[in-house]
Amino acid sequence: MQATVWGGAGEHGRSCYLIEQGQTRVLLDCGVKKEGAGEYPLCDENVVPQLNAVFLSHAHEDHSIAIPLLYTMGYTGEVWTTRATFEQLPSYFKAWKGYAASSHAELPYRDKDISAIQYKFIEEQTPSGEWYTIRPGLSVCWGRSGHLAGSIWLLLNVEGRRVFYSGDYTAESLLLAADRPQPEYLEAPIELAIIDAAYGMDTESQQQKLEQLRQQIDETLRQGGPVLLPVPTYGRSQEMLLWAREQFSEVPIYVEQEITAGLKQLLQGPEWLQPDAIARIEACLADPRIVFVDSEAQRLQAVSEKGSRLVLTNDGMLQSARGQWYYEQLTKDKACSIILTGHLAKGSCAHRLLMASREHMEIFGHDAGQVHFIRYKVHQGLPDVRAMLDVLGSEHSILVHASQQATAAVCVQLSKEGYTNIHALSAGDTWRE
Repeated sequence: MQATVWGGAGEHGRSCYLIEQGQTRVLLDCGVKKEGAGEYPLCDENVVPQLNAVFLSHAHEDHSIAIPLLYTMGYTGEVWTTRATFEQLPSYFKAWKGYAASSHAELPYRDKDISAIQYKFIEEQTPSGEWYTIRPGLSVCWGRSGHLAGSIWLLLNVEGRRVFYSGDYTAESLLLAADRPQPEYLEAPIELAIIDAAYGMDTESQQQKLEQLRQQIDETLRQGGPVLLPVPTYGRSQEMLLWAREQFSEVPIYVEQEITAGLKQLLQGPEWLQPDAIARIEACLADPRIVFVDSEAQRLQAVSEKGSRLVLTNDGMLQSARGQWYYEQLTKDKACSIILTGHLAKGSCAHRLLMASREHMEIFGHDAGQVHFIRYKVHQGLPDVRAMLDVLGSEHSILVHASQQATAAVCVQLSKEGYTNIHALSAGDTWRE
């Protein structure tokens, strides 16, 4: 058996892993990296037509957007995913097309390649935690990964060899349910695990990070300033909206319509949610304090209103014209805070703003007072990776979704603790047993 990294190990973005065993070849995700004009996986056009199946763990662009490229290269098979993921994908394809246009870059695939994708919904074939045979020599078992509605981990039986892929995983979502792969799923040991280690050596829990977030927002609100929260369309945006509503009960909250649509969409898939999520979502949607923004008049209200308020815009890296407009308008108020909570691609507007703020700190001994980074957990740090390894008992493990330096540090630490065969690879590398 061998696993080839077409992207995603030693970097954050373009997750794409080729698994080969005997006569069977499968691909796990096929995403992009939002840097420069966009970076795509190192897909081998000679191998792509020979793929027996493609699996998509969730809709985020760094896992999904290069899938049409496979059809450009001659793939004619199915993409196994969930219906919730399928329903989210159009907005990501649209956003990536806009990003490419703004970067004056041509997409390496055409609209007809997007239309050619043959989706197969895994949860409609088999419930979580049960094996399903896709074809002779290839079976799959799946579970919820807690990262996004519809996001899943995968356990594959590839011609008798077990491979686990975590996708993007968190057990600390405030809204989404996550499953752990259980020993009873296995008829044989897991020989290879590909594990989300995006947060490297970070050991803080979600609650610790939320307390930091609460303190920063509270300080800004006490000064009478607005707080801008740039977030992705799906994922932590809905969670942070519910959390903010429950934490800050006196201030108005302005939320862009795409985030609202994602919140309503969650009501259609209660199977992805924690038991109390439906009631919390319905209470949020009925709250008169929350302005669900779907017009220019409401956007002007959001930036011109005086006093404390929260504004959520669906652009986590502030790359869009709308996101940058919010930034320019709201920062006219010197009491404003912009709080970045997720991955920032190098060169993105949000990344540049954060670097400028930190440079100001180095020169003047205090920050610029406006741009802050406080992570909201949607991936795994060191304790989470350790816990997953303990559950899986995998013979070999490849840690992914973080820089080479961060991944190597985790591997060294785990080795000191007695874990063996923990690997740090990079794009283009191949692991062979």
